[in-house]
Amino acid sequence: MKVEEMMPQYDVIVVGAGNAALAAAVSAKESGAERVVVLEKAPREMRGGNTHWSGGVLRFAFDDPREIGPLVPKAEEEIEDFYEGIMPYSRDDYHGDLMRVTGGRTDPVLSRILVENSKDTVFWMNEVGKVPMEPALSLSAVKKDNKVIWARGLVVRAKHEGVGLSRSWFRTAEEMGVEIRYGTAARSLEVDERGRVCGVKVRDDDGISVLTAHAVVMGCGGFEANVQMRTQHIGTNIGGAKVRGTPHNQGDGLRMAMDVGAMPWGQWSGCHATPISADWGEFAPREMTDRSNRLSYVYAVMLNRKGRRFVDEGEDAALFTYAKFGRAILAEPGAKAWQIFDSKVLHLLEPRYSTSDPIVADTLEELVEKLDFENPQQALATLKEYNAHARDEDEGYDPSKKDGLATTDGMELPKTNWALKLDKPPYHAYSATGGITFTFGGLKITDEAQVVGTDWRAIDGLYCCGEMVGGLFYDNYPAGTGLVSGATFGRIAGRSAARAASAAAGEAAAA
Repeated sequence: MKVEEMMPQYDVIVVGAGNAALAAAVSAKESGAERVVVLEKAPREMRGGNTHWSGGVLRFAFDDPREIGPLVPKAEEEIEDFYEGIMPYSRDDYHGDLMRVTGGRTDPVLSRILVENSKDTVFWMNEVGKVPMEPALSLSAVKKDNKVIWARGLVVRAKHEGVGLSRSWFRTAEEMGVEIRYGTAARSLEVDERGRVCGVKVRDDDGISVLTAHAVVMGCGGFEANVQMRTQHIGTNIGGAKVRGTPHNQGDGLRMAMDVGAMPWGQWSGCHATPISADWGEFAPREMTDRSNRLSYVYAVMLNRKGRRFVDEGEDAALFTYAKFGRAILAEPGAKAWQIFDSKVLHLLEPRYSTSDPIVADTLEELVEKLDFENPQQALATLKEYNAHARDEDEGYDPSKKDGLATTDGMELPKTNWALKLDKPPYHAYSATGGITFTFGGLKITDEAQVVGTDWRAIDGLYCCGEMVGGLFYDNYPAGTGLVSGATFGRIAGRSAARAASAAAGEAAAA
């Protein structure tokens, strides 16, 4: 057989079509791979993985706020004194946040790669990926004294959020000549006699076939939509969670990789479980994207169905606590909570609350009667106890930062910031449950995004990115890190796969 007849169909196969996978495909093309294909299990109208449901916000490090100017060139025209409300966010700040929210368990090598590359990755997304960007005004900013104050490190998002990010990646990939095969589900990895991953067995409308390649990048997400795997690895509470994202993330990629010896890595018992409206169905509607989120609880009192508080709502800014508080709600009776606000903080609620109708009452007693508490007497007692220890606005309330305005001594579970009394009617209540976004368990990879086997050796021809990377997050997650992590390791994986494909092609040609 002639050498050219033995050549694989593709240089690089990318499994998945979300932010990380498409970053890998674009990177592979940029790095010289000529024949790149993306395998998207979903039909075209459901394409894009979890990226479609994301808020598109991007956490990255910068020393001078004006460094971000090229990403948002019209920001100063649209937002008065734009740069004045932005604090520098150094690499040490970023890594410190990762260490803090994960209890020091984030992978020391991967987290440094993420942080050190974060700014360059976002600029690469903008310049090479052609992802337009805008200030993340509705997601990470509050107004104080008529000035916009930004959450540290969270100033920029993809224009039109996750929907815009996904569309931009697909457009760029197609313009670069990446082939995208919809309705093509990866079933297993092909391995040659030397132990090198050399292709993917797929199922599409024509049946089962094998696609061959010099290298394969796995970027097809975690197992958050798989009830059996959620229950097995995370627990029965998570097994019954609503899914805030694609129904197609069934853990296929993780299973396929482990079938050829990949090492599981990270917190398989952990997940990103955002507080969302309890009124939504088992899967958040695609057309509503991330608008099921209910993240303004820092200005509220949050009660479970037994009428008791169960978290310190003011522990930290919501963008540092929402991933674990969503899971906390799932552990409560009925996997449900009520977020209760009074009228003086309603202007601080995220715009996403407008997608639900609140339950409203002029007194706390009347409000409690309208809600489905198992013990309404306890609920009212909890609210009265809270008010007895809560504070007034003139004592230093500041919604733009952790203000230290805590409940006074004597409460078993204090609220450590933003602890204002509930004393200005009418009162508003919004339901909340935990909506699982992605799982933390994944695969072990090298600093070049190559998958490591259970024998602690890298698996030739196999690379990984996105939610499938294990070890970055434990118990909690800083907002905006997932998309940047996905693009960072997607870029590395695509580049590494292209280099491996070039080397493999050279070996084949010399044979």
